[in-house]
Amino acid sequence: MFHAAIIDPKKTKKIISLLRAEKFIKDFDAGASIFFVGNIRKNNNNKNVTGVTYDAFDRLVIKTFKKIYTEGIKKFKLKKAKVFIEHAKGYVPLGKPSIIIAVSCKHRSEAYQLSRYLIEQIKMRAPIWKKEYYKNQKSEWLKGTAIKIWV
Repeated sequence: MFHAAIIDPKKTKKIISLLRAEKFIKDFDAGASIFFVGNIRKNNNNKNVTGVTYDAFDRLVIKTFKKIYTEGIKKFKLKKAKVFIEHAKGYVPLGKPSIIIAVSCKHRSEAYQLSRYLIEQIKMRAPIWKKEYYKNQKSEWLKGTAIKIWV
């Protein structure tokens, strides 16, 4: 089972949620559940960060998440895994989560492998861009992932 969403609180009145993730991946046949939460950190490249604005090509991001999920299932030869991915869109303040990846699998090694694979591939391939805001009132768009057409 797979769930992926881009959560924009201005449009949906929701925020990304560990509780939704936990409910989605709950499986009594799974011996392991892994939760990865990516938070906005205080310092990046020696700059004091106060928040980040994320922008995304939503439909393509979801398609990319699904492709990465399918590749991971195949790569690790998983017969049964549940995956939940939500990424924030819009402004996320310091310390708040920007992405949640939750995975449940039969064994812990499978859950760890798949979770790590998902976040690393998302960082490399998903068309999500971020603008950092700094304590000195400046901001800048960081290098992002170019849009790629998956055939």
